[in-house]
Amino acid sequence: MAAKTTQKPRIADLYFNEVQKKIKEEFKLQNINQVPRLEKIVINVGTGRLKDDNRGKEAVINTLRKITGQQPVESKAKKSIAAFKLRDGQTIGYKVTLRSDRMYEFLDRLVTVVLPRLRDFHGTSKKAFDRAGNYSIGLNDQSVFPELTFEDLAVTHGMQINIVTTGSDAEQAKSLLRHLGVPIEKENA
Repeated sequence: MAAKTTQKPRIADLYFNEVQKKIKEEFKLQNINQVPRLEKIVINVGTGRLKDDNRGKEAVINTLRKITGQQPVESKAKKSIAAFKLRDGQTIGYKVTLRSDRMYEFLDRLVTVVLPRLRDFHGTSKKAFDRAGNYSIGLNDQSVFPELTFEDLAVTHGMQINIVTTGSDAEQAKSLLRHLGVPIEKENA
């Protein structure tokens, strides 16, 4: 039986062959292991208004499954809040954590296919970095993903995409994502 050859995702090749060296020189880092890299991508969908609608929950699960290739995990409420009609242990959302090749493939599709399909898109926000160098992108609806069919779009919902990096600060993470092709707004914009 022939050995199965697997090809690395395009963005992974780009990172290991070009971006690592550029960032090491840009920040004058001593060791290649100090260069920031992608750790994981977490996609969250809150079920808020859909919390009692089984059809809506099923739509969220199918959407996440189709766009990531993984089964989503439930996020449960940690305490009861009467004002929100929320009980301890109730499902309040779903999430998927992507690592390694799936993470790079998802980022590639996000940058090359999904973001350009957004209406009036001029780049992702430069203010969406936290102090630890992580980046968040919010989408209002799931219709920009080409993997989804018309039936999948019957119940619209937003999602939060969190890109977790090993960067020591926002500047290193911003440089990493720009080199990987994420269209972040320019500083003077």
